[in-house]
Amino acid sequence: MSRIGKKPISIPNGVEVKIENGEVSVKGPLGEMKRSFKDGIEIKLEENSVILNPKRNSGTLVALWGTYASHIANMVEGVVKGFEKKLIMEGVGYKVQTEGNNLVLNLGFSHPVKLEIPEGLKVAVEKNIISISGIDKEKVGQFTAQIRALKKPEPYKGKGIRYENEVIRRKAGKKAATAA
Repeated sequence: MSRIGKKPISIPNGVEVKIENGEVSVKGPLGEMKRSFKDGIEIKLEENSVILNPKRNSGTLVALWGTYASHIANMVEGVVKGFEKKLIMEGVGYKVQTEGNNLVLNLGFSHPVKLEIPEGLKVAVEKNIISISGIDKEKVGQFTAQIRALKKPEPYKGKGIRYENEVIRRKAGKKAATAA
């Protein structure tokens, strides 16, 4: 049994939820999101909450129960508050800037890396901090991970791109190893 799936998802004021043919659409102050779900999970709208129940007690449906509940909860939270992730660039000569709908990164390669900013996301750059925000949690997380994968932080000097609250375990260099 899913602990997340059992809990009803409350709908705050100003948010409109529609369920039609397995497609859930959530409309709020920041925008609108739609997502299709398989018909094995029954999704009902009761008063100011969304309730999910599996139609059968098979293993795959029980596994999807909590997943679908968290997807709908993220949709509701996204149209009300939005999601934001921050990346910090560390390293000499590492620069980032936005050019129209592209993010241009200088990461010590022979060429600048250009990434197209996905639709629905906002990217703000301040010195060495990149802020990515939007209403879709998956898009925000995927684009942030795509940027981080370009230059992961290395353990000796800490150079690279890391999440704002990420802790990099540092290693001692050659000098510390030979001195011991």
